[in-house]
Amino acid sequence: MDGLRRSGYQARMVALAAAQTDSLVRSRRAVGFWLSVVALMIAAMVVIGGLTRLTGSGLSITEWDPVMGAIPPLSTADWLDAFHKYQRIPQYIHEHQGMTLVQFQFIYWWEWTHRLLGRLIGAVFLLPFLFFAWTRAITRREIPRMIVLFALGALQGFVGWWMVESGLETRVSVSQYRLAIHLGVALVLFAAIFWTALEYFRIPSPLEPGERGRGEGALTPAHSRRDVAQISSPPHPSPLPHMRGGEGVALIFPVLVYLQMLLGALVAGLHAGLIYNTWPSMDGRFLPEHPFFSAPWWINFFENPGLAQFDHRIGAYIVALSAIGMWWSAMRAKAAGPARTSAYAILIITFAQIPLGIATLLDQAPLLLSALHQLTALALLSAALWHAFEMLRSLRVKDGSFSAAKAARAALPVSRV
Repeated sequence: MDGLRRSGYQARMVALAAAQTDSLVRSRRAVGFWLSVVALMIAAMVVIGGLTRLTGSGLSITEWDPVMGAIPPLSTADWLDAFHKYQRIPQYIHEHQGMTLVQFQFIYWWEWTHRLLGRLIGAVFLLPFLFFAWTRAITRREIPRMIVLFALGALQGFVGWWMVESGLETRVSVSQYRLAIHLGVALVLFAAIFWTALEYFRIPSPLEPGERGRGEGALTPAHSRRDVAQISSPPHPSPLPHMRGGEGVALIFPVLVYLQMLLGALVAGLHAGLIYNTWPSMDGRFLPEHPFFSAPWWINFFENPGLAQFDHRIGAYIVALSAIGMWWSAMRAKAAGPARTSAYAILIITFAQIPLGIATLLDQAPLLLSALHQLTALALLSAALWHAFEMLRSLRVKDGSFSAAKAARAALPVSRV
């Protein structure tokens, strides 16, 4: 009789553990979907920012007001006031003399939309974060990380205005250095949020230090070993049995893509896509004409439009060869599951980006091709981050480094019923 009662009690506790596990999985996946939406919005903002630069719209709003700046001009007098402010800066004086109010409104709306999307990203991040923190879908241990992400987003707003300021006094366009930094911060923010989203789509060890017994996924000793194992181990592990050291290669590739995108920002800032519009040569040459005409010689890598384009071309070749090498090594290692899928994604996106980049160059960077080129670069960065994440996770599974889960399983009593 006691045995039957004990069996019934354990059955109820197993059912309770299953319900608690389902709730944990749903709440963490909700956080993952929210972060994915934020990452997509950041990607959209990067593309719109590129189009804003290509249309010459980035200096159309000459003031920065984080709150009231969200309200566009609502009357003719407001529009004329904004137009008169624009007419005082060098870009209008040297390049846009005679621009009509209608033409000004066109470039104004591009910049206003870019800034509005930045404000929306802040709201879409902050409000759900507060909700998830209140419901403990985001645990107390994870809150500081989210605060850092929000602070990084706020920093991006300051960097954006700092970039715009560089084109308001003596230049007719923004500094290529500040443009690259602005893009670089945006990509770091995108990568951090994307990586965090991937972590939330995976089920963590429920008995991590500091979380036990707080009602945040904690398990009771009555749970069976099977239930703990289901919660603690990531679903569909993809071990790479022969890829020792492969995590290093997987981490280097996203850095290469990131640096290549920064080189693209220098090309954009120097308007280098409008020259040497031939491929594979540069107007019949391997190097641009007079590649090191400025002193000191190293400054040409950042301020010589021809050499900046050459660097971007070489960077593309390096990224393409690295993508092929990474795919080949993953196939040789018999990568399985998401690690294999992400390796194929890198290869496919790379082969799509190559002709797209060449077409963009040959056609002197038209709006549509430029936007697709930048969007594909973001897709490649995403695939690279995904592959790095899966590689590291696969090696952790292979090495048995889920120490908290192992400790939890060892601590549970074995049923003798």
